[in-house]
Amino acid sequence: MDYIEQVLEKLKEWAQKLIEILLGPEPEPEADLIPVPVDEPRHRHR
Repeated sequence: MDYIEQVLEKLKEWAQKLIEILLGPEPEPEADLIPVPVDEPRHRHR
Protein backbone atom coordinates (compact mmCIF):
# COMPACT_ATOMS: atom_id res chain seq x y z
CA MET A 1 0.00 0.00 0.00
CA ASP A 2 2.87 2.37 0.74
CA TYR A 3 4.15 1.83 -2.79
CA ILE A 4 0.85 3.00 -4.29
CA GLU A 5 0.81 6.08 -2.06
CA GLN A 6 4.39 6.94 -3.08
CA VAL A 7 3.50 6.59 -6.77
CA LEU A 8 0.42 8.78 -6.34
CA GLU A 9 2.49 11.41 -4.50
CA LYS A 10 5.06 11.42 -7.32
CA LEU A 11 2.30 11.77 -9.91
CA LYS A 12 0.85 14.74 -8.00
CA GLU A 13 4.29 16.39 -7.94
CA TRP A 14 4.75 15.84 -11.67
CA ALA A 15 1.26 17.16 -12.41
CA GLN A 16 1.96 20.27 -10.32
CA LYS A 17 5.24 20.89 -12.16
CA LEU A 18 3.51 20.40 -15.52
CA ILE A 19 0.78 22.88 -14.58
CA GLU A 20 3.41 25.41 -13.46
CA ILE A 21 5.25 25.02 -16.76
CA LEU A 22 2.08 25.45 -18.81
CA LEU A 23 0.29 28.12 -16.78
CA GLY A 24 3.09 29.69 -14.78
CA PRO A 25 3.59 29.49 -11.03
CA GLU A 26 0.63 29.72 -8.69
CA PRO A 27 -0.35 33.34 -8.27
CA GLU A 28 0.71 34.67 -4.92
CA PRO A 29 -2.01 36.36 -2.94
CA GLU A 30 -1.84 40.11 -3.44
CA ALA A 31 -0.71 42.09 -0.44
CA ASP A 32 -3.40 44.21 1.15
CA LEU A 33 -3.01 47.82 0.17
CA ILE A 34 -2.38 50.15 3.07
CA PRO A 35 -4.22 53.47 2.78
CA VAL A 36 -1.82 56.40 2.93
CA PRO A 37 -3.25 59.63 4.34
CA VAL A 38 -2.82 62.58 2.01
CA ASP A 39 -2.92 66.16 3.23
CA GLU A 40 -5.23 67.99 0.86
CA PRO A 41 -5.54 71.76 0.97
CA ARG A 42 -8.79 72.82 2.60
CA HIS A 43 -9.39 75.66 0.10
CA ARG A 44 -8.46 75.52 -3.53
CA HIS A 45 -7.42 78.77 -5.15
CA ARG A 46 -8.41 79.32 -8.73
